[in-house]
Amino acid sequence: MGSIRFTGMDSGAKERDEGAAAATLRAAALDRLRQAAAGRDAERFERLVWAALDLLDCARSVSGHRNGGPRPIASKEEYSVFRKLTAEFLGTLWLVLGGCGAAVLAAKFPEVGIGLVGVSFAFGLTVLTMAYTIGHISGCHLNPAVTLGLVAAGRFKPSQAPGYVAAQVLGAVAGAAVLFVIASGKAGFDAAAGFATNGYGAASPGGYGFAAALLTEMAMTFFFLLIILGATSERAPKDFAPIAIGLGLTLVHLISIPVTNTSVNPARSTGVALFGPDAAFAQLWLFWVAPIAGAAAAGLVHAWLGAEDSAADREAAVREAMRSAGEALAPATAREPR
Repeated sequence: MGSIRFTGMDSGAKERDEGAAAATLRAAALDRLRQAAAGRDAERFERLVWAALDLLDCARSVSGHRNGGPRPIASKEEYSVFRKLTAEFLGTLWLVLGGCGAAVLAAKFPEVGIGLVGVSFAFGLTVLTMAYTIGHISGCHLNPAVTLGLVAAGRFKPSQAPGYVAAQVLGAVAGAAVLFVIASGKAGFDAAAGFATNGYGAASPGGYGFAAALLTEMAMTFFFLLIILGATSERAPKDFAPIAIGLGLTLVHLISIPVTNTSVNPARSTGVALFGPDAAFAQLWLFWVAPIAGAAAAGLVHAWLGAEDSAADREAAVREAMRSAGEALAPATAREPR
């Protein structure tokens, strides 16, 4: 009985300590909210958001204690930079191996080759599958043009862009290397005769010239980025973005494979150009300049189109974080200690 009485007393003290800790954390977070109100414009909003998130994290931490164990307070950098870059490396490797691999290995396979339509879907499926696999880790850019387009739209930090681009290029080269080794296992294979590379003039599948290739890559990347930015906005239907993006890339390929063999991705073009014919490497600059220009334009246009919605989304996010935090904290702090 003495043991039971001691345990009860310890439990009551523990609950009082938890209530006091929750009240202290909540007071600190609310104080940050009040301080944030003195800021201005973008700086004010950023401080306000982090203060609201701190309040929500306090609620989650206390809720974890109440349900039998502590939950760690979320970090602003939940995933390290290394994990993000590794995810981009692996995702871009998969894009090149899956999309370009379909073109090199399966497009013209006797009697059952998948052709232009099959290759188009292969590229779309690589992005769709990786979006669900690594989207929550790195955002699943897999493409320097996408990364820079997101920067132009104000949706990605410029300081992180160089690392992302480097990881994407290295992933594309690794994917092309794996594909080259696999394709070389067939007698008579010659990468110089075709390795899913991009080009114009004589290097274009349909014989299209420089101007057509330039406009095609800019236009296709522009609309591809608009799809990405729209599908991943706060007001878009949840969990469907990978489907829209994957089908968008499929459509882009269905349109432009005859013109340039479809790049819209400088990393994808670079990876296979290192193993393909000399003309592919000589014309590679176009498949950096055109996609990046189209993506940057899309980012700026989307930022202008969605300016009012973005402000409303930010305000709604803050209100929702504060509401959720209040609901989670209220039962814990209102309970009387025994």
